[in-house]
Amino acid sequence: MERLQKVIASAGISSRRKAEELITSGKVEVNGEVITELGTKVSEKDEILVDGIKINREEKVYFLLNKPREVICSVSDEHNRKTVIDLIDTDKRIYPVGRLDYDTTGIILLTNDGELSNKLMHPKSNIDKVYIAKINGTLSPSEQMTLKNGVVIDGIKTSKARVKVRSIDKNSNTSIVEITIHEGRNHQVKKMFEAVNHEVLKLKRERYAFLDLTGLNSGEYRKLNHKEVSKLYELTK
Repeated sequence: MERLQKVIASAGISSRRKAEELITSGKVEVNGEVITELGTKVSEKDEILVDGIKINREEKVYFLLNKPREVICSVSDEHNRKTVIDLIDTDKRIYPVGRLDYDTTGIILLTNDGELSNKLMHPKSNIDKVYIAKINGTLSPSEQMTLKNGVVIDGIKTSKARVKVRSIDKNSNTSIVEITIHEGRNHQVKKMFEAVNHEVLKLKRERYAFLDLTGLNSGEYRKLNHKEVSKLYELTK
């Protein structure tokens, strides 16, 4: 037995808080009866309707993909470009947790667990996202400090970040920099480096929370185990 609002959120209908609002506003039915009491528990046999539409309670699946370049982080693409969904062999209706740019590689999660997805993408989740960027030029100590303290992009200052220069190639005038952020704003890492006058030439997300790409070549994926899923839930509390 699970709480009704959790089942609704897990089905990808809404966040847990929004699910509670749907219940208290009388928009949820269980076995033909309108339910307005929070904390109501339901079983797998119960039929649940939200705004008259039956929710899908399929088995939850969780995948970790090493996304290649030139693949779209979307369920579909109007230009018929390859998407991350095309790379996963499953009959479940999955979707990516957040996004990586078309030319950005690395770790991305895909699932049909709407509740976990919403929790992970919430700004307050504070999930570590570690990127490796190849940039032009060399970061000065002051530029490193600026990135660490947060920079203004699109009129909003980013949260504090961790920055580490891994290597410098003086011949090509490029550097490899590791940067850890907790947000997921559009093109954030690229814009952060642009704010200190460095162009990102290549970008890879190397780690998401405690998960990394060990054993996965570009385009390969694996399922998360129960312990990993439980730990992700624990991190979002």
